[in-house]
Parts: sequence; C-alpha cells; structure tokens
Amino acid sequence: MQTIKQSPIERISKPIQSFIAQEKSGGIVLGISVVLALILANSAWADSYHHFLENSFGFQWNGKSYFDFNLHHWINDGLMAIFFFVVGLELKREIVGGELANPRKAMLPIAAALGGMAVPAAIYLLFNPSGEAHSGWGIPMATDIAFALGVLYLLGDRIPLSLKVFLTALAIVDDLGAVLVIAFFYTSDISTVHLFIGGMVLVLMYIGNKLGVRSIFFYAVLGIGGVWTTFLLSGVHATIAAVLAAFTIPADVRINEKSFIEKIQRYLDRFRNLDPTENTPTLTNEQLHVLEQINTTTIAATPPLQRLEHAMHPMISFFIIPIFALANAGVSLSIDLDSLFSSNVAIGVAMGLLLGKVIGVVGFTLLFVKLGVAPFPRGMNIRNLIGLGMLAAIGFTMSLFITSLAFSHQEHITQAKIGIFAASLIGGIAGYAILKRPSTKKR
Repeated sequence: MQTIKQSPIERISKPIQSFIAQEKSGGIVLGISVVLALILANSAWADSYHHFLENSFGFQWNGKSYFDFNLHHWINDGLMAIFFFVVGLELKREIVGGELANPRKAMLPIAAALGGMAVPAAIYLLFNPSGEAHSGWGIPMATDIAFALGVLYLLGDRIPLSLKVFLTALAIVDDLGAVLVIAFFYTSDISTVHLFIGGMVLVLMYIGNKLGVRSIFFYAVLGIGGVWTTFLLSGVHATIAAVLAAFTIPADVRINEKSFIEKIQRYLDRFRNLDPTENTPTLTNEQLHVLEQINTTTIAATPPLQRLEHAMHPMISFFIIPIFALANAGVSLSIDLDSLFSSNVAIGVAMGLLLGKVIGVVGFTLLFVKLGVAPFPRGMNIRNLIGLGMLAAIGFTMSLFITSLAFSHQEHITQAKIGIFAASLIGGIAGYAILKRPSTKKR
C-alpha cells in the first residue's frame, strides 16, 4: 500500500491538528487563558489590560452611532453568541438523535441537571436573600462543559464511557437551563418591534428548513443579519437569538447510509477503472467529475447541522472561549478579606457550586433511580457519581457570563469571580481524585 508523502508544512501542522482533535485540548487551552488573564490582572500591565477592553467601536450613519460598544461587550454579546449557536446545534443534535432522543435514557441526566441547577440556586439564595446580591442566584447553576469534560478525559480509559456520556448529556441540559435563565431572568427593556422582526426572520429560516434549503450561507445571512441584530436591539440577550437560530438548521440527510455506501462504491469503481492517458500528477476531466460526484454525495449524506457543528468546534474551543476567558477571568487577587466578605456573594457562589452541585446531581439521580424512572448507567456507582457531581461544580465559562449579566457593581463582580475560581479549582481537583481512585484500586 502506497503511503501518502507529507509536505514540510504537513509535518509541522500534524502535531497541532492531533492536539486539536483531542477532547481534553479545549480544557487545557482554556486553563492557560485563565492563568494568563490572572497574570495580566495582577501585574504592572493591569491598567493597560483593563483599558484595552474598554475601547469601543461601532459605525456611524448620518451623524448617529450604531452598535457602539466596548470590546468587552462585543466579546460577551458577539463572540459568545457564536458559542451559544454551537450550544444550540449540540442541543438539537442530542434531541434529534443523541442521548436526549430516548426519553427513558435521557431522564437520568435531565434529572441530574435539574438538581444541579435548583439546589445551587437555593443555597446561594440562603446566603443572599435580598439586595443587589440577590440577583446572582443564576451564577452557581451553570457547569462548564469544556473544563468538566477536559478533566474527565484526562482519566482516559480508566473510567467507563457511560460516565462521559452521562456528564456530556448533563452539561448540555445544564446549558439549556442557563439559556432559559438568561432569557427569562436576565433580560429587560424589551423592544417588541425588534423582537417581532427577529421572530419573523426565525419563521423564515424555519420555512427554509422545511422547503429543503440546505445552504449554510442562507442561514448565516438571516441568522446574523436578521435574528442576532434584531435581538441585540430588542433588549433580549443576543445569545438567545443564537440558540434559536441553531434550532432552525436542518438536521436531516438527503440520502440514507445504505444509498450513500452504494453510490460511493460505484464512484470508487469508476474512478479505479479510469486510466489516465498520461503519467502525470494531475487528474483527467473524467476523474475530476467522479471526485465532484463523491463530494456532492458526501454533503448530501451529512446533515447541515453536524457539518456546521464539526466545522465550528475548533473555533469555539481554541479561539472564542479562550478570548472570553482572557476578557473575563482577569480579577485582582489583592482584594482584602473585609472587601471580599463585605457581602455573601463569594461564599454563596462557592457553596452553591461545591455543595449545591454535588447534592443536586447525586440526590436527584438517586431519587429517580429509587423511583424506578431510570436505571443506573452501566459502570456507574455512588463513588463516581459523586465524582461527576464535583466536576459539575466547575462552573467557569457560563458562571462568568451570567456574572456579567447579574451585577453592575464591580465589587460584587469580583466577589463572584473569586467564588467561581475557588469552587471550580476545588471541584476539578476533588472530582479527578475521586474518579481516579476506583481504577487505581482495581489495578
């Protein structure tokens, strides 16, 4: 069998591509971004770092400014809208043909996610029953899927695949819960005109789906130029527009797997039988035509939803989330204890994540198993369920995002961030240690 000769650039890029393809790589890059943000915020460049994020830009028309936001706002409302678009794609894929498609299999991670949202919010409210701090109850509800899965995949084959599937489904439902919380509780001053226009564009995208439109360009233009823009102007957070737009992307195929295999086999046989007239590295027109047919057939057999999700994941994991972390994780650690505990925000967030997630995830899961609603996944026991609960306490990205919506007072923002950092660090280390123990004992 003839090996494919690699060019010098391919030999350089192959290790990078191999790193990107690993499940844990996104969590590693995110961790590096967090450390870098903390270094910048606690160094001689701290003022330059914060001032850079305050630079604003937009455009003017007839002397009026439009979309004139600072860089921090563009990152949280612009780049994060792309992140939430991919979250929407993942949600739809799981509902259509994934772990959430089978109601009985989906019940357990859904129950765990609901418990992991309700109990942390309740614990936070116990510490912060009133005042401005009260509005931060949504912060400890979220789980950071990149970090949590990154820690889980560091364990490799020492844990059952069912645990990875369970945590993934739990985190996706958790993301859906966070989106709903943002939509209903962190949105104000709604412009019904802009919201109506955005809704009409969504209907148009849905009709395009039903009519068989599979052009990514069609959905991109309407999604960005129509839905995202109008939702941004309406007062409803733009990330909600991204999730709704994602649900209009087609998830079906034009040819089934059996027909795809038969067609590809015929094209390969034709390509094999085509004998070039000259011994050159280029292809004949007939060979090119066959390759185009293979490409067209492959596209027809791939749902546009999964094509988009697969293409956008590297951009999310290695560009958008790291930039978000750089812009939001920079908090000064020189805060004194009196200032840190001038309110119960930090302790409410930390306890909500650490205690609330474990109690909620473990408690609701055991309750549904005892009620006979759903059985334990194969390979799961109480110990590794507690370990998953600790990993669910890593609420980094989504918790920081909700912090930016919940508070306007800088002191509360800083307190919430420190609570998130502390809980995420302890939860990640504890979850890793708990999940590692059974495999070590077994060996």
